[in-house]
Amino acid sequence: MGHGEKDTTEITNPQFPISNPQSPIPNLQSSNIQGFIFDLDGVLTDTAELHYLAWKKLADEEGIPFDREANEALRGVSRRASLMLILGDKPYSEAQIQEMMERKNRYYVELIQNMTPQDLLPGAIALLDELRQAGIKIGIGSASKNAQTVIERLGIADKIDAIADGYSVQEPKPAPDLFLYAAKQLGIEPEQSVVVEDAAAGIEAALAAGMWAVGLGPVERVGAAHVVLPSLEGITWADLREQLSHVSRQKR
Repeated sequence: MGHGEKDTTEITNPQFPISNPQSPIPNLQSSNIQGFIFDLDGVLTDTAELHYLAWKKLADEEGIPFDREANEALRGVSRRASLMLILGDKPYSEAQIQEMMERKNRYYVELIQNMTPQDLLPGAIALLDELRQAGIKIGIGSASKNAQTVIERLGIADKIDAIADGYSVQEPKPAPDLFLYAAKQLGIEPEQSVVVEDAAAGIEAALAAGMWAVGLGPVERVGAAHVVLPSLEGITWADLREQLSHVSRQKR
């Protein structure tokens, strides 16, 4: 182990950022990062509240108990899987399931029409601007089929080089397909990519793709990422690059 011994103390320290040399790291050194792929919901903007309101409206109409606690289980989960969790073991026909998914989406689409650039999370725009100035490509990797609309409402369409969304690939996260598609659109290799995610399935997908992973949120949820941060607030590209190179040095 040698010189690296003192570094490991940082991992047990509860202070952010937390770096995790246990996660498999991409082949190339962190100095070769060419692009960032951001999940949308919970990373650049918080549409979780809007999803909650839409599901709540549907559940109320169907007479199914649903609250904020139940909603936590839906983070990063597809629309169909979310509906199944809400319905529990109640029997519904495929036609009813399809109708409910469409109804929930209609409520959600109505809600996102009211989004504005004010709905960007703290630190998001500053980091996007800094990455662009550094010549780093920016992609979106979101399971949402409404990603394009959300990006336009947030006023960041001109800062994004590629969008991989719910229409782009068949296999959802934790499969790596969505992020691999985004990297391909950006014209970069997986190991040149950094994924920023707030869901466990997203971190798993990034690691499966052979990419760098930055997790936002509690360690219980995104602890498998190479670097864990509470949010993007106050985060700079220089900080992130330093954190990632620290992880790759610990690995060697």
